[in-house]
Amino acid sequence: MRVVIIEDEKPNITRLKKMLTDVDPDIEVIAVLDTITESVAWFAAHPHPDVVLMDIRISDGLSFDIFPKVKFACPVIFVTAYDEYAVRAFKVNSLDYLLKPVERDDLQQALNKVKAVKQPPDTEELMKHLLDLLSKKEATYRTRFMIPFRDEYRTIPVTDIDFIYYSIAGTHLVLKDRTQLPISLTLEELEEQLDPQVFFRVNRQHIIHADSIDKIQTYSTSKLRVVLKRDLEREVLISREKVPLFKQWLDR
Repeated sequence: MRVVIIEDEKPNITRLKKMLTDVDPDIEVIAVLDTITESVAWFAAHPHPDVVLMDIRISDGLSFDIFPKVKFACPVIFVTAYDEYAVRAFKVNSLDYLLKPVERDDLQQALNKVKAVKQPPDTEELMKHLLDLLSKKEATYRTRFMIPFRDEYRTIPVTDIDFIYYSIAGTHLVLKDRTQLPISLTLEELEEQLDPQVFFRVNRQHIIHADSIDKIQTYSTSKLRVVLKRDLEREVLISREKVPLFKQWLDR
């Protein structure tokens, strides 16, 4: 079975590849794509695989935006951290899905289902219906975190967060008073839980609050640099793929 993975988180890619090999050593991952632009270009230039494993949020937007540009000749399995409402929509539309963190048995069942499918679903029509369902749901986002701190717990209102960063030491919330607190959630999980009107994931290491921005500088012909009000020395770069989304986020 030939598989294409559309995902931009390296730990997720590594885990998914290993799990695919465990499920079936004959599975071949023929491409790993991490942007909408790259995915559209790849499918235009290559024969389609037997199945696509597709994350919903990737570096330059929602992977739903691939569907108007690519008519898939193969089944698509969504690998998603989306909430239960979206999962119900996938079920209604007969698209398969895997909730993160992906479990081996769930992956095995999804691949077995792919093998049994004789003809891929009409993804364009399914996506229209799915997006319609998602647009009718009123989103709810986190308002606070309860975090272990020394010998006690602290309740941190989301309004106190200046930005969030990931490093080899893990994920940390940085508050407006410059306090740094470790948190067990990944940036991907936090991106799903925080209000996108005020928080934006600028790159693979940072999620920033709109009010944390001091200035925005041109870094190169295609990138931007964000200067943070309370951490002027921190290097926060926005890639070419993310620049249009970032500008759209700020220009509201």
